Amino acid sequence: MDLITMDDLTNDESISLLEDARRLMPVANGSAYLPLLEGKVLGNLFFENSTRTRLSFETAMKRLGGEVLNLSDVGSSVKKGETLYDTMQMIDGYADIAVIRHPRQGAAQYAADAVEIPILNAGDGAGNHPTQTLLDLFTIKQGHGTIRDLRVVLVGDLRYGRTVHSLSHALSRFGASLTFVSPESLMMPEEIVRDLKSNGCDVAETSDLLSVLGSSDVVYMTRIQRERFPDEAEYEKVAGIYTIKSDDLANAPSNLMIMHPLPRVSEIHPSIDSTSHAWYFRQAFNGVPTRMALLCRSLGVPIPEVIN
Repeated sequence: MDLITMDDLTNDESISLLEDARRLMPVANGSAYLPLLEGKVLGNLFFENSTRTRLSFETAMKRLGGEVLNLSDVGSSVKKGETLYDTMQMIDGYADIAVIRHPRQGAAQYAADAVEIPILNAGDGAGNHPTQTLLDLFTIKQGHGTIRDLRVVLVGDLRYGRTVHSLSHALSRFGASLTFVSPESLMMPEEIVRDLKSNGCDVAETSDLLSVLGSSDVVYMTRIQRERFPDEAEYEKVAGIYTIKSDDLANAPSNLMIMHPLPRVSEIHPSIDSTSHAWYFRQAFNGVPTRMALLCRSLGVPIPEVIN
């Protein structure tokens, strides 16, 4: 099974993966050993920088008894001019499944079309990041007990942010009402907003973050991505435009979740780290059990109902 966008999963399949991830938590934190993927090899192909996604996939595979091949454009034949197609042909012979992050939108689908092994999209430019969406949904379910009918605020770089592109589509399928908070230059792309509304999603847009904190279940912060801007001067105009501090949450619901795909720059003040609203570090860890579940599902390996 490939996972290129969240459209590759039905709602029932998404919920089933979250349940698999819940059962795999003891394996993810090292309190149980379950070598379901022993003898399998994961190709970790990262042509853009990554910390959490790359390491959590590697951790997930090794916790399940498998092996990992790591490849980046640094120190590989990509630097010699090898095409993505040729690289994928090589990986098709070396690995049983591959994860790819690439700066070009559409590269993950191109890679999937080139090979027989399952391909998991770990981010394709400003396109999609479905494995991040799965761990985000898992985290939200931990905090609220459900992923249905929630009030979710997405903040920051909504134009280039692949995490919010994938997450907004997924949340809309579960009845969420969405508020997009951004400067005008970084608003959610019109085609995404139009698609969400055509599917019956309640969507609002504003530039005022503080005005929506008191009526939200989840606030999903994102950094302004310097690397996506073609013009440094345009980046400087919006850098650091949103920062949320503990004082800003005085009138927020007690169960408000603050999330962030990380790395953060200045979007979340350290004063929030010690509050009950801080979910971003747990969110980062949740990449391990959710990606474990996805690796098993993609390779057709069932997960036991009970894990000791």
